[in-house]
Amino acid sequence: MRFSERAASIAPFYAMEFGKHAAALEADGARVIRLNLGEPDFGAPPAVLEAARHGADGRQLPYTAALGTPDLRKAIAGFYAQTHGVNISPSRIVVTAGASAALLLVTATLVDPGDEVIVGDPSYPCNRQFLASFGANVKLVATDAASRFQLGIDALKANWTPETRGLMIATPSNPTGTSVLQSELMQMCDWARSHDAWRIVDEIYLNLGDPDRDGRPPQTVLAFDDDAIVINSFSKYFGMTGWRLGWCVVPDALVPVVERMAQNFYICPPTLSQIAALACFTPESLKICEERRSEFSRRRTLILDGLKRIGLHVPVAPDGAFYVYFDVSSTGLSSWDFCMRALHEAHVALTPGKDFGPSGADRYVRLSYAASSDDLVEAVDRLGDFLAKLPRHNPSK
Repeated sequence: MRFSERAASIAPFYAMEFGKHAAALEADGARVIRLNLGEPDFGAPPAVLEAARHGADGRQLPYTAALGTPDLRKAIAGFYAQTHGVNISPSRIVVTAGASAALLLVTATLVDPGDEVIVGDPSYPCNRQFLASFGANVKLVATDAASRFQLGIDALKANWTPETRGLMIATPSNPTGTSVLQSELMQMCDWARSHDAWRIVDEIYLNLGDPDRDGRPPQTVLAFDDDAIVINSFSKYFGMTGWRLGWCVVPDALVPVVERMAQNFYICPPTLSQIAALACFTPESLKICEERRSEFSRRRTLILDGLKRIGLHVPVAPDGAFYVYFDVSSTGLSSWDFCMRALHEAHVALTPGKDFGPSGADRYVRLSYAASSDDLVEAVDRLGDFLAKLPRHNPSK
């Protein structure tokens, strides 16, 4: 059987691959602490679970409109108005089968073979895989700790060419948990717009970002770039990973095109998930989600203190999401070997930097602190014992 070039060229998603190894160890009786996936341990808010139970009472669950139910699109628009002070017409909101489907739709809508798209490195691997699958020439721009592992206006200008057609940014970022400074994001959006290039901004972790000094949540790019394309999800802030529900906000001109794509690619988002997701936007559910965001902040402090204690360096403290990107060069191991040995010797599942791009791939490891505090404490202790057995570990390096 002959496979497509697309299928032959796509790399594994290593976070999932390490999950498979962890499952094999668990099948043999080991207790593995899984810090390899960004999956909140809280699950959906209680009101969402109750809405799902009510929706699954035996009623028919037919297809919805390809763009999602009007009620849910209106509720998402209300969330932007209430939380971010941005008024968006519900007609611009496209409900999707997870954020991945949103990325699929907008990539299929915008990308032609050979289009150059600038993406920071490190970054979430599936973002660049979507782009490449539709023929984009993905230009990965290396970032480092000095730039908080994020693109900035100077790097963007230095890497811009006449072939550049678009820009994809994630803020806060997976894998680093760091955000782009708003002033930098504004300048990058202005630059891209002035060159007639589109901007996709992944805001999946936006509402898990730290509030400002006045307690206000991080601002969406739509506050200053109304034509930017925003990707978001119910998976992280609302804890609905397996419900496979997300959304994107697109300019008016893209709505009918995206609708045709959605009709053909997956017909509609899951009906029951849409029914349940309406309960995300009640005062009760939003209060719970904010309490959970605060809990993630406490877990971040716990894990940063713990990694420092055992001699693993975190070059940039995250300010959002639930990830820490730490440096394993002091151990004498590559990030891949570190993760593989930590899994098999300490039974802690992590993700090597290889997942997120070539820049720093052998040096950095991503840890998700979406697990419980008890698991995080135990994981750090296990990693400390593992490190103590490594002959080349030099905490002072």
